Amino acid sequence: MDKISHQKSNIAAINLIDGHYQSFAFKRHYHLDYHIGLITHGQQAFYSHGTRHYAGPGATILMPPDVMHDGTPIGSDGYQVKVFSIDPDWLADQAEAVSGHRDFGFNRHHLDDPALFGRLTSLHQCLSDPHTSQLAKDSMPLETFSLLLTRYGQTSPQPVYRLGRYSLQQLRDYVMAHLDEKISLADLASLCDLSPSQLLRQFKAATGFTPYAWLARLRLEHAMALLKAGYRSTDVAFHVGFYDQAHFTRTFKQTFGIAPSQVR
Repeated sequence: MDKISHQKSNIAAINLIDGHYQSFAFKRHYHLDYHIGLITHGQQAFYSHGTRHYAGPGATILMPPDVMHDGTPIGSDGYQVKVFSIDPDWLADQAEAVSGHRDFGFNRHHLDDPALFGRLTSLHQCLSDPHTSQLAKDSMPLETFSLLLTRYGQTSPQPVYRLGRYSLQQLRDYVMAHLDEKISLADLASLCDLSPSQLLRQFKAATGFTPYAWLARLRLEHAMALLKAGYRSTDVAFHVGFYDQAHFTRTFKQTFGIAPSQVR
């Protein structure tokens, strides 16, 4: 049976996921934040960076924002994973403190580093435990992610994807400001000074998604963030462009494996 929990930490930029996935498989998707996953039991297969990967106990998976990937359990017992969901700006702050550069990336995405895995697992448990001292919760994330960045981080200017006269980031900013409205392909094409067919081709080449699938995921990612911030499910559904609560609940559960009411 799948068991999934989402939990806020004392640091607003870091959220925690604890999951046991036996039957639930993630379809190809992307995130707006960094996901750092720790496989504690079982095995997972996942696609990312154009390749199929396999991860077992002790593996640390680094998944940057906007990278298309999926996730499937292997075997009847599935896999158990602890995940940090981290705001990119917060992690960029830590990278700047370590290297002096905010533009960074990782030199690999699947780590076999038992010592680091142990540190990250301890940090996840620390942030999940209400009895851990505040000083520890304040200090351990800085220490642990500085270690990760020192060992595996590298200066890496972020690519700028152009879609006509707009960048992908500018287009995202526009969409985020209009999530509760109906957005057409013609609207986006006009912003970019492209024809609808040109935008469709260029967008899919840049992201691996159609604009519709990208927008649908963007709405659900923002919905998750609002729910974690304490907004009511009915308000969230309307705010991100769902006008049918049942449709929102069903789509959210198909995407994340839990109902909106289970997010805390």
